[in-house]
Parts: sequence; structure tokens; C-alpha cells
Amino acid sequence: MKKKLLTTLGALVLACSFPITGTAAGKQQFSDVPMTKHFAEAVNELAERNIIGGYPDGTFKPGNPITRGQAAAIIAKLTKMDLTNVKNPNFKDVSEANGYYKAIAALAEAGIIGGYEDGRYGPNDPIKRGQLASILVKAFDLPRYEFSYVGNPFKDVAYNESHSANILILYRLGIAGGTSPDRFSINVPVTRGQAAKMMKATEELKPVMVSLEAKELGLDKISSVIWKTDQDLYEPFVVRGKAGYSTDRLQLVPLKEGTATLNLSGYNQNSPVDKKFYVHVKKENGELKLTLEETNDYLPTEAPLTFSVGEKVENISLSTVDGTLLNENAAFKKCEGTQNVCLSIDEPGNYIAKVSLVGGKEVRYAIEAKKPERAYFHYDMKTLREQTSYVFDTKALFSHNDYYDKKAAENMGKHKIVTKNADEIAEITRHPGTNVFRVTAKKVGTVEVEFTNKVYWMDGQPGDAVSGMTSGMKIIVQEMNGLINISASQIFEINPDM
Repeated sequence: MKKKLLTTLGALVLACSFPITGTAAGKQQFSDVPMTKHFAEAVNELAERNIIGGYPDGTFKPGNPITRGQAAAIIAKLTKMDLTNVKNPNFKDVSEANGYYKAIAALAEAGIIGGYEDGRYGPNDPIKRGQLASILVKAFDLPRYEFSYVGNPFKDVAYNESHSANILILYRLGIAGGTSPDRFSINVPVTRGQAAKMMKATEELKPVMVSLEAKELGLDKISSVIWKTDQDLYEPFVVRGKAGYSTDRLQLVPLKEGTATLNLSGYNQNSPVDKKFYVHVKKENGELKLTLEETNDYLPTEAPLTFSVGEKVENISLSTVDGTLLNENAAFKKCEGTQNVCLSIDEPGNYIAKVSLVGGKEVRYAIEAKKPERAYFHYDMKTLREQTSYVFDTKALFSHNDYYDKKAAENMGKHKIVTKNADEIAEITRHPGTNVFRVTAKKVGTVEVEFTNKVYWMDGQPGDAVSGMTSGMKIIVQEMNGLINISASQIFEINPDM
């Protein structure tokens, strides 16, 4: 068992990194910002912290639009950006003499802001609500909820618009609502009072979160994250890096105490890399703290055993293939969402499970548990029920289809075995005048059978479905761990017009 505790960010615990001075509105700082205004608390607090300022006449002018230059300067202060030795962003309209130059340059270098297609930044242009949403998400490194993850109440926020996902992130976190219940007003300028309130809300409502660059995880690029959705202890997000500005980053938001798992895939020097971690969430001083622990562990994996309707399991014994009894009364449970039974396997290997059913019948299953090729926590699992003979009605071929022509399925006509030497694989007989077949296995292989008439079927809902025609069936004889199984499946063609 190899485990490695990552400590690159001081035990990987990251809370909101920006100072909060309390929720009291404080004294009135500006003559035109009375305490009754909804943005007064934010304006007064940010002014006390020297983040924002007013005009020489003692006013703040909260109703005036905030400019792109002013917004850059305030956000650079709020996020404590290093404004020394900044790189010239080469905006046509932002010279080094501009009072906002350093803030604009620092934010541009970090990939937080950009300019117009004509090479300008527009420092004196009013900043729009959609633009500010994107800047706040990037500058404060907010969790990157996908557009489809958040219920969208705004009619003017469409999936394919550049600021849409970021607008819904602010909405999801309670940082900003719309100008009306169903409109966000993406292109409406933001006033100075509104901007102060949104920025302070972003500070206060940013969730406790761990944010790690790919290199801190031993990767150059992150390709995918896999986690069990029923492990609701944390939420993972991947932030794609912007070439020339940033690298990929993994965000982890703790939700409740406990230990869960995380699989991470990516690249290091163009070679694929898989990693797996335990995610530990613990409450300390009333706040959730999240740490990652890299591991090579494998976890017990469920082997699903298939059963017919009406079959009830009484007992399961588990042995190795060579007959060594491992557990005379192995624990089992119903597999989630199916009528199958799941048996937990702790180690890789080949096994035989003997199942006693209510009523006295016994069936055997071959189980194969392999270590996965990729760095996953669970084994690759295969199971096979012993079944050396099989009696079935051809209607059973369509049991998985959402719809099929039942009348046609009862009248498939004559059958023809088209596989050469089929009698070496299985003995196949049909009860006269019926669609009932009996198959007895002889050796591993596949036998194809054609029918005179075809059967139409459809999977899915009209308008979003796949349909086809079934013309025959395959009789499949398999072997695993010395056990033989017979199964039957359709031979079909997909409707090309769907």
C-alpha cells in the first residue's frame, strides 16, 4: 500500500484568501451614499479598506457607470495582485502613463481580462454586467459550474454566449441576480454602487475551496476527473488553462465531512498519466477543510450476478477456481437499480460463486477480477452464469427494447442456421409450431440464425430515438473459469434515416 500526502499548499487547505472586515455597514463615507441604499454597506467597507475612493467633493456618484479601467484597479487591489514588473499588454489605448496601466497589465497577464479585436482595451468604456461577471469568476477563481449544471432563470442568457456560464456561476453562488426575475441584462453598464456590492459579495460568498494547478498534481495537462456522484462529500471542477497565460487547474469544493475517492487523468510531457487520490474532508474550527492523499490502493469491487424474475438468493459461497473455500456465507446485496445481486470482491483473481436459491436450486457463477489498466480504484469485473442448456422464446430477444412490433415478434417465420459446423458448437432445436428454442452447448463459439420475417424495434423517444430491423439471432456459447454459458442476442440493422 503506497500513499502520498500532498502538502504543496500547506496540507492543501485553502479558504477564501481575501480579508473580510465584518458585515457591519460602518460609518457613512460619502454624502450621496446614505445607509438606506442596498449597496451602502459594500461601498463604505471597501472605502474603509482603501479599495475604492470617491470624488474630491465628497461624493461617490454610485449611479455613474464604472469604467473598465476603474474595475481593473479595484479588482487588482481586492485580489492583492503583484503590480511590480508587469508585462506590457500592448493595448493601443493604455500607455504606461495611464493611471490604471499596472492593474490592467497584471490582469491581462493573468488571462483575467482581454481587449477588443482592434487592439484596444477601452479603459474609459463602461463595463457591462456580462463582462464583470466573467472578470469576477476568473479573478476570484470561483468554482466553474457548467452552464447546464445551474438552473437558468434568465431569458437573455443563452448557452452559446461568451459570458453565460460565468453569469450563472454568480447566480448559483448568490453573488448577483438579474435586473428582473427573468433577465440578467448582459450588456447593461454596471454602476459604481452595483460594482461595489458585487465585488464584496464575491469576497464573502466564494466557497471554501482547494485550487491546484496541474503541475502541483504532477501533470502538464488535466484531461478528465472521475468521481462517484453518490459520494457527495465534495465537488470537482477542471479549469482549462489559456495558452500563454495559465495551465489547467483542479478545483475541489468540500461539502461535508468524510472520505471519498478521486481519479485524475492527464498528460505529462505528452505521455498519458493516471492518478488516484483519497479526498478527506474534515471540519476544523467550524470550517470544512479538504486534503488530498495520493494512493495506489484498490477498493472492494461489486461483482453483479444475474438472476431471473422470481429467483431469490438464500446463500452464496465463494471459492477459488482450484476449489479453495474462501467464504461459506459471503455477504451480498441487491445491485442498485436492477434485480441482480452484487457480491463484493476484495482481491483480484478468478473465483467460483455457488448460489443457493430459495426452493433448493443451486447455480454457479464464474467471476474474474482484474486490476484495471488505468489508475482506477475498482477492479475490472466480469461474471458469467453457468448455463449449459437454454430454453427461450424469441420474444425474449426484445426484452431490452423500449418498443418492438409484438405481433411480428410472434410471427418471425421459419428459421435457417447459416453458420457452418454449427452442430459442433451447439445443438439447436425448435419446438414444433412455436418460437421456443432449446440450445445445448458443445463448445465455445457463435451460431447465427436467420428468420423469414423481420421485426421492427425502437429505443428512445420519438424524435430522439434509434430504430432498426431484427432479422435473426446469435446463439453465443462462452466459457469462464471452466463454466459454460449460453445466451442469445439479436442480429439487426439500424435504420439509416434515424
